[in-house]
Amino acid sequence: MSGSGKADRRERILRAAVQQGLLEPETAVLAGFVDLDGVNETVTSLRSAFPDSLRVLHAFAAKANCLVPVLEELRLSGMGCEVASAGELAQALEAGFTPAHIVFDSPAKTRAELARALSLGVAVNADSFQELVRLDEILAVRRSDSRIGVRVNPQVGAGSITAMSTATATSKFGIPLEDEGNRRRLLQAYRDRPWLTWVHTHVGSQGCPLDLITRGIAKAVEFAEEINAHLGHRQVTCIDIGGGLPVNFADDETTPGFDTYVDHLRAHAPVLFSGAYEIVTEFGRSVLAKNGFTAAYVEYTKTVGGRPIAVTHAGAQVATRTVFAPDAWPLRIEAHDPGGRAKHGRPVRQDVAGPCCFAGDLLARDRALPLLDVGDLVVVPDTGAYYFSTPFHYNSLPEPAVHGAHIDAEGRVTFRLLRPAQAAHPVPAPAGR
Repeated sequence: MSGSGKADRRERILRAAVQQGLLEPETAVLAGFVDLDGVNETVTSLRSAFPDSLRVLHAFAAKANCLVPVLEELRLSGMGCEVASAGELAQALEAGFTPAHIVFDSPAKTRAELARALSLGVAVNADSFQELVRLDEILAVRRSDSRIGVRVNPQVGAGSITAMSTATATSKFGIPLEDEGNRRRLLQAYRDRPWLTWVHTHVGSQGCPLDLITRGIAKAVEFAEEINAHLGHRQVTCIDIGGGLPVNFADDETTPGFDTYVDHLRAHAPVLFSGAYEIVTEFGRSVLAKNGFTAAYVEYTKTVGGRPIAVTHAGAQVATRTVFAPDAWPLRIEAHDPGGRAKHGRPVRQDVAGPCCFAGDLLARDRALPLLDVGDLVVVPDTGAYYFSTPFHYNSLPEPAVHGAHIDAEGRVTFRLLRPAQAAHPVPAPAGR
């Protein structure tokens, strides 16, 4: 879908939401929206980027949007699910994913969590040598259908956002391949454990260039080949290459695309395309981000120090990363009138503030936009992943409703409630009244 097409769909959904009362200046001042048709188009583009001749499980990273109805939509589109906690595992199961299509990754799995995953037959990627010992203990007393692997850290370095880079020399994730003695210990671990049949890696996501990501994957593929050569047979049959395709937050164009990612994979890790290995991917943000937006009313406006400020109902509670790290996570802001129509007035430099009770709660600083007025709507594109799906409960602000949208061939918009708005906690009556 073109950038202009995305903007048109976004405004159409926004105007329908106002008309149907899903946004209302007294009772529904903030909401998230997911373009479900766009999600299905994105999943189709992901699946078509990989050759049909390969065995590929595309497991959606549930952390990016863990709402059960969203996970259901992704399951129906043909995806599996990657989970990183017991809570996400429960959500994946509730969404109807079969254990064989769930992958459990976490650096802090408890014995109970491992035992449950193994009893269900969920795939597990161990994050450390100590976790392998726990798996030994569990498998000594029970049989499991789970496919099990080890997460290795290829230590290829960081992208522009250190917090999103998971293959640095000192990353907390996985077993570092280049640390002294680890390669030998890992080869022995695979020799001692015939049930270890996967190699997993993940280099990072936002801020990580494709060459960095695919160089890290290439090192994991080379290590899988080394294991099989060392053992004299093909024990490793699957390589979980993680996710991490960065998202363009600058405009509505979807760049890079999954086809570009696959081109980089072919250049750096051609063995992946030989058919010798099953492949697992774990994309999250790149599947959902550009298929969702946040909308909020402007409650008040004022001028401070000569600069206008619009105080809205969207702030740190739904855009936590942007508020606390605006340089790493900038977001676009669009100005709309109370009916949802885009405003086209002369751009005025202004701040767009949220409702949280601290001075830094700003979605945008000194941003040139048509001047916002009380009752207008601000739209924050590219927030379908993280953002409104995993709110920050600062000031006990309630979780906003999230609505899924479909647009039919005649342009009619229908909505599916993905998460109801959380009710504000009532204030108890004083004692004795």
